[in-house]
This record gives sequence, C-alpha cells and structure tokens, in this order.
Amino acid sequence: MARAERSDLLPRLAEVFREHGYEGASLSLISQATGLGKGSLYHFFPGGKEEMAQAVLAEIDGWFAAQVFRPLRAADDADAAVAAMFSTVAAYFRSGRRVCLVGALSLSDARDRFGERLRAYFAEWVVALSQALVRAGHPPETADALAEEVVGGIQGALVLARALDRTEVFERILAGLRDRCAVRA
Repeated sequence: MARAERSDLLPRLAEVFREHGYEGASLSLISQATGLGKGSLYHFFPGGKEEMAQAVLAEIDGWFAAQVFRPLRAADDADAAVAAMFSTVAAYFRSGRRVCLVGALSLSDARDRFGERLRAYFAEWVVALSQALVRAGHPPETADALAEEVVGGIQGALVLARALDRTEVFERILAGLRDRCAVRA
C-alpha cells in the first residue's frame, strides 16, 4: 500500500475483525489485508492489535453517531427519522450480508477487553431511538422497551440472515420492526 494513512487502514482492519473475530485476527492476516508489514502496522498502531480494534470501534462509533444517533435525536420529523434509521442500517449492514462488528465483539471473549465501548454503542442507540419514538407519539413508558426490542431485533436479524445466507430474512425482520415503530392513531 503506497503512502498509507492510518484512516485508510480502518476499513480493511474492520473487515479482518469481522471475518476472523478479534482473537482470530492474527498480525499475519492483518498484514495481508492491509498490505503492510508488521513494522509499519506498529508504526500506525503502537498498541498493536488492541489499538487497531479500538480505532475501528471509534470509527464505527463516529459513523453511527453521525448517520443514526444524531438524526434520531435532532430530526424535526421523528417518524421520518425512525424510518430513515431502518434504511440507513439496512444499507450499512448490506441487507444482512455484513456482520455487526460491535455485536460480534460483544459475543466473544473480547467483550471484557472492549466492554465499556460496546455497552456505550448499544446504550446510545437505544436511548436515541427511544427519544425519537416518544417524539413520534409512542408512550414514554413503553418507548425504552420498544427501542431495546428494535436494536435487539436488528442484531438478531443479522445473525439469522447470515446463518441462513438469506438476505430477505434480514429485510423482512426489519420491515416488521419498522411496522412496530409506526404510531397508529
């Protein structure tokens, strides 16, 4: 890789962690994916693989904050923001073909290593969605539970669609969750 920048490496690193998990992402696999030798990798990430994973998680956090959480919190039309969240999430996860790295790390032994960041990601998503649901007309006393159901449903849909290798499963479950979020007069 000619004249690599640290930020250029993050998508490649993310895919290695998605494909192999934190534990299985050897420096050899990371080197192969990035086109950099171990010395160059340590130049960009002196803290090694853990720093690489932290940087990838920070990148994911930033993307979700900008594309999902802020729009849920700031949109004048909360109904439209919730609908947009489903479209944005479907595109990000490639209709169930892309693993949620945060979810995958939460299920692995790496959970203890990155626990605070993983909890913060899911908690922020639930809170932002809950706030949008209340603004859209859902009762405040049920909005948190619905937001948890939706975020959990999206994560479960990812697992099921990938296990069955059927993207329509992800899309159908998202459509059902989107319908659950619609306010009925």
